[in-house]
Order: sequence, then structure tokens, then C-alpha cells
Amino acid sequence: MKKKLLILSGILPLFFACQQADNRSYNADTLDSNALSAITEASYSAYVRELSSDKFLGRKPFTKGDTLAVAYIEQQFKDLGLAPGNGDSYFQEVPMVETSSTPKNKTLTFRSATGSVSANYLTDYVIGSRKLEEHIVVNDAELVFVGFGIVAPEFGWNDYEGIDVKGKTVVAMVNDPGKYDKNLFKADTMSYYGRWTYKYEEAARQGAAGILLIHNTEAASYGWEVVRSGWSGPQLSLPEKAGEPGVTDFEGWISGPTADKLFALAGQPKDIQERAKKKGFKAVHLAVTTAVELTNKVRKSTSNNVIAKLEGSKRPDEVIIYSAHWDHLGVGEPVNGDSIYNGAIDNAAGVSALFEIAKAFKAAKTKPERTIVFLAVTAEEEGLLGSAYYAQNPIFPLNKTVANLNMDAFSAVGTTEDVSIVGIGQTDIEDYVKRSAAKFGRTVKGESNPSSGGFYRSDHFNFVKVGVPGLFMGSGNTFISTDTTATNTRKTALSGRYHTVADEVDENWDFEGILADIRLFFDVGYTMSMETSFPGFKKQSEFKEISEKRLTK
Repeated sequence: MKKKLLILSGILPLFFACQQADNRSYNADTLDSNALSAITEASYSAYVRELSSDKFLGRKPFTKGDTLAVAYIEQQFKDLGLAPGNGDSYFQEVPMVETSSTPKNKTLTFRSATGSVSANYLTDYVIGSRKLEEHIVVNDAELVFVGFGIVAPEFGWNDYEGIDVKGKTVVAMVNDPGKYDKNLFKADTMSYYGRWTYKYEEAARQGAAGILLIHNTEAASYGWEVVRSGWSGPQLSLPEKAGEPGVTDFEGWISGPTADKLFALAGQPKDIQERAKKKGFKAVHLAVTTAVELTNKVRKSTSNNVIAKLEGSKRPDEVIIYSAHWDHLGVGEPVNGDSIYNGAIDNAAGVSALFEIAKAFKAAKTKPERTIVFLAVTAEEEGLLGSAYYAQNPIFPLNKTVANLNMDAFSAVGTTEDVSIVGIGQTDIEDYVKRSAAKFGRTVKGESNPSSGGFYRSDHFNFVKVGVPGLFMGSGNTFISTDTTATNTRKTALSGRYHTVADEVDENWDFEGILADIRLFFDVGYTMSMETSFPGFKKQSEFKEISEKRLTK
């Protein structure tokens, strides 16, 4: 293998050369060599290997893996000398409801006046219910194709206009119109309207009995196997609150080929989905019905967010929250004899970064003036539930929360010259990223696939929704290494692991790129911790008004 060029080569010596003679004073233009040296591959890789090992059983909430994982994280926080983050406790209990849905018939049949089409469970469709009822029965509900299933007045779009879907089953496409026409919505940057969570919420608001999303790998940014593993088996949700929107009787997905057969059965033109991508499309009654019968097992219990803090030296009431989700998918269908979804990249890598960043803050020459909070949240994979609960029940006041720096799924391919901000153009935190990246000789850009809706798909988004600026970033695409063969080999070996049993640490991992990103995350938060200003949202952000109201409370 050719000699690998690392991002820190030529820079680590500058840590010492750039320090002021009086190293007790803080200089925002320099890097703290003591702090950065505390972040090491030896300790980081050990954390990741341990937390993603089989003994944690895939870290699914409400399982033995839950108990083991939160106890392990608590112990690491204690060993690092961090104080409890919730009074005298390292835990924030998160009440949740687990619903296990089993279809009575493994075949879902669509019927029209001219014939029928059958779909096989897991292969062609998945289905479930978040209703807290033992039996769900929907008899011969008519299907209505509602395009993207979006009501967005600010974009002049209403897929439900002029149609009543009460008691019916709606069929909707994933993503939003901007994916296909840059003159619509936010062009190829997915809006929240493109998320499956929104489509479920809107179908319930419209009074639908059920909803079936049409899977498309490019539009969803993940394959059918992710749908199959993620939406079958037990599903978690937060308990419903009075006054909040309810849920449909059932929610599910159908494969693209199944949708094609359904539209053919309904006598619809082959390009009906293409027509739905254009402004002015009207929802279509398909003259097709289907019946759904589910048996639900409902269990109420609690999981835990794990939280610790390092108190600020001058403004301890102001907090910067580093977050990472500790959960993964648990034990599922065996694949080549392996049934444990270890979640090494997603997200033992992020939780382990919390530990390394804590080490860095402890080792810093000048201690942070604001309090640094380390938050490992539960149930991200189930719909960002742990962070949603924290945002609704904050331990630290939201108007004193400076920012959320969220770490989820680092890249193990190698070190890059650039760094990618997911949802670039949303918050002032990206200005901090640019300042810090420059110290490391790195450049900043947006994510490579903005149409995947990454800004709405990790835990920072729940902070954003309540007006706290959130950062989600990772490696870029310009690799430092000149050994392109080795880089491409790692890329190939590591691809396709998302939400599979193959998400484990192995010889293909290059830890240096992850460590470079962790050092950058540290410096962003450290710089912010020494200032008195509060970052906000950019003028064009839809969350700017919410944030400004938060700071006046």
C-alpha cells in the first residue's frame, strides 16, 4: 500500500507552534494541542468495538441490549469524570409504547371489478399499526392515489385538494416534487414534506384509514431491504398526548413493482406517477379495494437517554449539547447465520465520539466557559424518539441551550480534505464549522445527496424543531490518500452495510478519517463554548422565527 497522507500531517506540529506563550489564555484562531491529543485511535476503536459487539445484542430499546448499552455508557461517563446530567442521575427515562403487528393473512390482495393483484408480506409489502388496540380491522377500504401526499400552502401544493379520503387507504410516493423539478419546493434538497413521517402524519390528519407508501430506492435513498428490516417486527412510539394528531389504523409500504401492478389493475396510465410530479395533479380514486386485518401486541415501558455534563467555568447555565443515538435494530432475520444488527457505524461510532470529545474537553488548557452536555439518546431508529422526548421535556432550558452538535454514522472510508454539512444554509453553526475547518486545512460544502432529506433524519432535527440550532456533518468526498485503489476497495467493502448485519468493525475500517471529523466536532463546540453570542438560523431557514421566539422566553 502506498504511504497514506493524513489530514493532520503537517498540522499537528502547528498545534504547538501556534500556542501563545501564555497558554492559559484562549485564542479562537489556534488549536488546543492538549485537547486534540486526547482523542486517540486506540481508545476510540476500543469503544466502538465494544459497543458494537454481539454482547449488546444490537442495542434495541426494550430488550436486554437496551439495559446493557445504557449501563455501559453511564459507566464510561463516570470513568471520564463527567457529572450526572439530570440532577444526580445519568438517565432521563423515556416512556414509549411498543407495538408488534402481525397481519392475519401474509398475502395482501387488491381487488377491482376486473380482477385482483396479490402482494406477499415482506417481499412485496410491509404493514403495521401504532394503534393501541389488539385487533385492527379495515374492511375493503377504497384506495386513493394522492401523489406525494403533501399539503404545503407555502409551496402552492395540495395533493388532497378536492378529495375526501376519510375511511379510505391512501397510496403516496416518497420524497417531494423538488426531487424531480428544481423549480418546485427546495429543488433537489428534500423538505420535511418528503419524509415518510410527515406523510403518515398528513394521512391521519386527513382522516384516512391507512396509508401505503410506494418504495423507490433512489427517491428514498435506501433499498427495499431497509424497509423490510425497519418496518417489520416491533415498532416503538412515544405515548400519544391529548390534543395531538392521531394515527391511521395501519401504515405500510409497497414495492415499486407492486405499485405498477396496482395501477395496472386500476386501469391507470403507466405514467401516472410521472404525472403526480407536476403541479396541478389531482388525486385519483383507483376503484380498487383492499382489506387489512392485524393482531397487535402492545407493551408500555421505558428506555433511557443517558446524559452527563462538564460544567462551564463562567456561564454554567448556558449549554452546548453533543448528541449521538445509542440504539440500533437488535436481533432480526438471520443472514448467512448472523442475526445481530451490531450498528458499528450506525451508531456506536457516534456514541464513542462522545467519549473522545469528553476526554478532549477535560484535557483542554483553558476550560470551557459554557457547560458541555453529552447526550446519548434512545430510539433514533424508531423515529428519533429519544431526542423528541428530550426536546419536549428538556433538562436544560431551551433558551439557554446554545446549540446541538449531533454525531451519527461517521464514514470509515478514509480522511477527506472536505467536510460535508447536512442541510447547509440552515444555521449559523456552519460559520463555526468553516472557521474550525480552516484551522485543520479543510474546506466545507453541503451533502452530496440533499434529496435524501438527511437534515430531517437524525436527532439534531428535534432540537431544530424547537428552535435550537443543530449541526449534522461528516466527511466529504475528496480523499487525502493518493492510494485510490485502497480507497476504492474500502468504499466497495463498506457500502451496502446500512441497517444490515454487516455493520460491524473489520479490517476495512480506516479510523483516521473519523478521528479527523471528531477533532473538528470538538473544536466547533469548544470555540462556541468560549463565546457569549448565541448562533441562530439563516434568513432563508423555515425555523428562524421559532428560534427567535425561543430566545425571548
